[in-house]
Amino acid sequence: MGCPAGIGPEIVAAAVTAAAPEVRARLVVHGDRGPLERALAGKPWPREVPIVEHGFDATAGQPDETAGAAQVAYLESAIAAAQRGEVAALVTAPISKTWARRAGFAFPGHTELLAARFAAPRVAMAFVGPRFRVVLATIHTPLAGVPAELTIDGVAAVTHLFADALIGDLGVWRPRLGVVGLNPHAGEGGLIGTDERDVIAPAIEAVRASRRDLELGGPLVPDAAFRAALDGRWDGLVAMYHDQALITIKLIDFDLAVNVTLGLPIVRTSPDHGTAYDLAGSGKARADSFAAALALADQIVQRRAARA
Repeated sequence: MGCPAGIGPEIVAAAVTAAAPEVRARLVVHGDRGPLERALAGKPWPREVPIVEHGFDATAGQPDETAGAAQVAYLESAIAAAQRGEVAALVTAPISKTWARRAGFAFPGHTELLAARFAAPRVAMAFVGPRFRVVLATIHTPLAGVPAELTIDGVAAVTHLFADALIGDLGVWRPRLGVVGLNPHAGEGGLIGTDERDVIAPAIEAVRASRRDLELGGPLVPDAAFRAALDGRWDGLVAMYHDQALITIKLIDFDLAVNVTLGLPIVRTSPDHGTAYDLAGSGKARADSFAAALALADQIVQRRAARA
């Protein structure tokens, strides 16, 4: 349910009640009934959707230590259910990293926590929208630290994960992937940085040499690559750092973009927005992105089941 003081209860309640009956029959919510029922404003909670409660409550728009502890408890509870094999997918509403940290959350975000809990050797943060798909080579890394974190093996591994997800989970046959450069003009042949020459290009060649089920291009000039993808040249892009990708995806597909964690043994999706404390309780929060995350998780689970 995410932070009970944010818009999590509202978007979860809206998406769950709007879901088709056959989808609702497969859902379970880790949260608390009070915030969810208040979000429904008098409408009944669907009886077929159980709530795993934790005894927390919060005032909409007023986060505190209790709300911080609640969002961590909900998340750990859902992860434990997945580890026990009780659920095939996690759809996570937004948490506040600040308030979660005050409750002992020791990770930069969901992605890093999930990687640790599932002992995943490599994970990646991807974003899937109706018009745009992108994956991050680095995740919550300060901009100054990005060049040092980029490695040939790392960029290659993220590219492999993204290609596998596009083919297996999203049904894109022989995807066309563009790998974006880090520096202006993709380094201009080494005149404006050597990361493309030393790291990104060798990673592209390593992937290209090991598989024939995708088309790979790059290092691409960043300021042109995203426009080319929007025009249909690429089925997805590999971006080098957080805001290089997120500024574009939120500009183009904000209402329907879905955050997908690649590399886990289970499906995990989330909406592409935060807790929005300024909107919590106002009735103005839109559930579109969370509903899209729920729908995509269900689609991937069904596709994997059919393939199995």
